[in-house]
Amino acid sequence: MRQLRGQERAITANRQTSWAFANAFVAEDEALRWARDRARDSGLPSVSPGTGAALRLLAATTGAKAVAEIGTGTGVSGIYLLQGMRPDGVLTTVDPEPERQGFARQAFRSAGFAANRSRFIPGRALDVLPRLADGGYDLVFCDGDRLESLDVLAESLRLLRPGGLVCFEGVFADGRTVDSAAQPAEVLHLRDLLRTVRESQELLPSLLPVGDGLLCAVRLG
Repeated sequence: MRQLRGQERAITANRQTSWAFANAFVAEDEALRWARDRARDSGLPSVSPGTGAALRLLAATTGAKAVAEIGTGTGVSGIYLLQGMRPDGVLTTVDPEPERQGFARQAFRSAGFAANRSRFIPGRALDVLPRLADGGYDLVFCDGDRLESLDVLAESLRLLRPGGLVCFEGVFADGRTVDSAAQPAEVLHLRDLLRTVRESQELLPSLLPVGDGLLCAVRLG
């Protein structure tokens, strides 16, 4: 038993080292570091470098021209998405706080993206998303209110073209999603989201262990 525990400790240490290496694998430029600093100053979380790199890869793989982002923050995830999108692609980003979007706008400009590459819409996701075009998006990235996850999923499926991709950030909830102890409502909503995506006949899902968990699913044709 002692030997097994020692092996478990070694495996855990190796995994932590590997995850740290993967997270730092892609270096971030000055614009991303600036956006991260603004998020830190505002007390906001931002996607990890590993999550950002995954989003950039997914946007590039899907040849994304139109992307919707729920939760602008200070622009960290938006920069990664724009880096992966087609050169003529447009990112539509939604956030209830215009001040955050001001930071993101500056970060996008610093990263070298023309103003017409992004569209900023202030407001709550569930107020804004119904106004966006059916089937008009290649990718929807969700990093907003966890309590609205299922409603946002339904709107995302309406927005996506067949073969489009929806992604939800933070589904591990710092390990609370799989913790058997009593959990707050937002964690229970994340569990419902995971179950719904996994069991949906409309979606082909995958759960990526990057950052705090990135739930991805392709809308089947």
